[in-house]
Amino acid sequence: MATTPIPFSRSQARLLLVLALINLVNFADRTVILPVFPLLRDEFTLSGAQLGTLQTVLQIVLSAATIPFALLADRVSRTRIIAYGVLFWSLATFFTGLAGSYAVLLAARALVGVGEAAYGPAAQSMISGAFTAGSRARVQAVFAAGMLIGGAVGQGLGGVIGDALGWRPAFFVVGVPGMLLAIIALRLDEPPSGPRTEIVPLGRLLRVPQFLALILSGVLITFSSIAFITWGADFVVRYKGFSLREAGLSLGTAGLLSLVFGALTGGAVADSLQKRWAAGRVIVVGAAFLAAAPFAVWALRAEEKASVLAAFFLAAYFMSWYHGPVTAILHDMTPRRAHATSVGIYMFVTQLLGALGPYVVGRMDDRVSLQAGLGLAIGVMVLGALCFLGLAELVRRRGLRHPLLDYESGLHRLPRAD
Repeated sequence: MATTPIPFSRSQARLLLVLALINLVNFADRTVILPVFPLLRDEFTLSGAQLGTLQTVLQIVLSAATIPFALLADRVSRTRIIAYGVLFWSLATFFTGLAGSYAVLLAARALVGVGEAAYGPAAQSMISGAFTAGSRARVQAVFAAGMLIGGAVGQGLGGVIGDALGWRPAFFVVGVPGMLLAIIALRLDEPPSGPRTEIVPLGRLLRVPQFLALILSGVLITFSSIAFITWGADFVVRYKGFSLREAGLSLGTAGLLSLVFGALTGGAVADSLQKRWAAGRVIVVGAAFLAAAPFAVWALRAEEKASVLAAFFLAAYFMSWYHGPVTAILHDMTPRRAHATSVGIYMFVTQLLGALGPYVVGRMDDRVSLQAGLGLAIGVMVLGALCFLGLAELVRRRGLRHPLLDYESGLHRLPRAD
C-alpha cells in the first residue's frame, strides 16, 4: 500500500508521547481495582462472579460506546473527542473511591468504560495518520507500551496503596492525572485523515472476509487476555502464597518489563516481516500466542514464587506482541477515513464478547477452582492463535485490502465480498 513518507518531527514525537501517556493513565484507572479485589470482597461480601463482573461491565459498556465514538472520530475533531473522554473517565475513577455499595461500584466502573470508549479509535487513527505505513506496527507498539505500563502501574499502586491505606485512596490517586492530560490533548496538532470520499459505511466493512476473520481471532485472544489480567493477582495470593503487597509489586514489576519489552519487540518484528509477506504482521501475532501458551501453563503449575513470576513474565512477553501489529493490520486493511471506524468495530465486538472472560473464570472459581478457570483461558488463547494463522492463509490467497474498500462511497458498483 503506497503512502507518502512523513518526516519525523517534534510534532510527531509530542503527539506520540502525549497519547502514550494518556494510554498509561487509561489502563492504570482500569487495573487499579484488581489488587484490591480481596479488600472489596471483605467489605461488600462479594462472590467471585460479582468481582469479575466489575471488569466485565466496564468492558461491555466500553465496547457498546466504542462504535459511535469511532464513527465521530472519522468525521469530526479527534482531539476534542479524546480530551472529553479522558476527563470523563478520570472523574468516574475518582468517584469510584466514594462508592458505598456494590451497586455504586458497578455503576462507576461502567462510567469509566464510557470515557475510555472515546479514546482508543481516535488516538490510534491520529498515530497512523502521522507516521508512514512501514513503521505502523512500531509506533502503535509505543502507544500500546503506554497502556501496558499503565496496567502495571495501576496494579502496583493498587497493591501498595490498598495494603497501606485501604482501597479508596487508590482510586483518588490514579484519577487525578487524566484531568490534567485532557487539557494537554486539546493542544495537539491533528494529522490529516484523508478525503471524506474515503469514509466507509459500517455495512461495507462487515462484508470483508479478512476483517471478519480478524475480529473472530481478536475475540478469543481478548477473552483469555482479560481473564488473566483480571484474576492474575488474586490467583497468586490464594494459590502461590503471595501477600497482597507482593502480588501488586511483583506482578506489576514483571508486567512492566515483560509487556513493554514484548510490545516493542512485536512491533519491530511485525514491521520487518510485513516487508516480505502481506500477512507478515498476522503471522507474528499468531505465532506469539502459541509461544505464550506453555509458559502460561507453567505459571499455573509452578510452586516456587520465583518460578511463578518467571513463567508469568515469559507468557506476558509473548502475549504483548499482539498490541502494535493488530492495530497496524486494521489500518492496513482500510483507507484513512475508516481507521477509527475499523478499530471501533473491532473493539466493540472483541471487548463485548471478550469481556465474558473475567465472568466465566469467576464462575469457574465459584464452582470448581480459579486454576481450572485460568486453564480454560489458556485453551481459548491457543484457539485464538490458530485463528490468526488461518487469517494469514486467507490474506495470502486474497490479499490484505479487499477491493470492496478501495471504492469510493456511492460512485461505483461495489464488487461482491466473496
